[in-house]
Amino acid sequence: MANLRQTPLTCSGHTRPVVHLAFSDVTDCGYFLISACKDGKPMLRQGDTGDWIGTFEGHKGAVWGVALNPQASKAATGAADFNAKVWDAVSGEEVHSFQHNHIVKSVNFSSDSVLFATGSNEKLVRIFDLNKPEASPTVFAGHTSGIRHVIFFRGDTHLITCADDRTLRVWDRASGQEVQKLDFKSIPSSLEVSKDGTTLTVTHGNIVSFWDSQTLEKIREFTVPTQVNSASLHPDKTIFVCGGEDLKMYKFDYTTGTEIESFKGHFGPVHCVRFSPDGELYASGSEDGTLRLWQTTVGKTYGLWKCVEGTAIAAEPIAPQKQEVPAS
Repeated sequence: MANLRQTPLTCSGHTRPVVHLAFSDVTDCGYFLISACKDGKPMLRQGDTGDWIGTFEGHKGAVWGVALNPQASKAATGAADFNAKVWDAVSGEEVHSFQHNHIVKSVNFSSDSVLFATGSNEKLVRIFDLNKPEASPTVFAGHTSGIRHVIFFRGDTHLITCADDRTLRVWDRASGQEVQKLDFKSIPSSLEVSKDGTTLTVTHGNIVSFWDSQTLEKIREFTVPTQVNSASLHPDKTIFVCGGEDLKMYKFDYTTGTEIESFKGHFGPVHCVRFSPDGELYASGSEDGTLRLWQTTVGKTYGLWKCVEGTAIAAEPIAPQKQEVPAS
């Protein structure tokens, strides 16, 4: 299979840079992918094909962070209009909107979908109870710059965050206190908790580092040939992928750090990468306004990819219809 060429699926429809993406878990209807874009119109897609399902309309500014709950019944978005919104991912209707005092950069659901966390440029993390949306949120203060990512952690008993203050912090939900902290030489640009919850993947500068999620001890770190903006560890922990400023998608051996392959497909820097929940593909979002889906094993028949007589061919994902704007 090594001689087969990687043919990424290109998901079009956004009109500005794609800055964040997230997958659901595998559901009875497959799995789903949501994308955040500076055009203010987050989109939901079928995860294995990239087919457009719908667009969540309501934000009045760039959307910076997105999330799906495990069952893909709820979606969440955080935006430059100082709002975090929760949506019905089936109907596309807005369910809740939570006003903030600055740009909301990150959103995340607890595993039972009852709690909703936000991280903002106010340097604060908030947890809202979606069963009591009118109630005041729990607030976690301590970061000294805007927060980039917030994720429920350790069976939802904790939160993990990273921020422009060059730190990663773990917060105990019960006490409301910061309980662990890592300092970095450069801003941690992305943060991922592995599927089994044991490993953190962090990108900072041109480094991808991996950390024990309980002790926060470094497991290993590797230097990448570019400033790396995002990385994702395969669910079976054999490989990781990453992308950044040189437009390339890289795949590395997780144990040795050996570069397995790199692909150019995007026409702008790569802002976000994530493996699908089944590990069969990884998605990337770029400054060029597209998402691309890449096969983990090139040449396998999966989704829109068909392997015919040793040649991998790919169909085009369904894109949203372009709206004609009449000239006034």
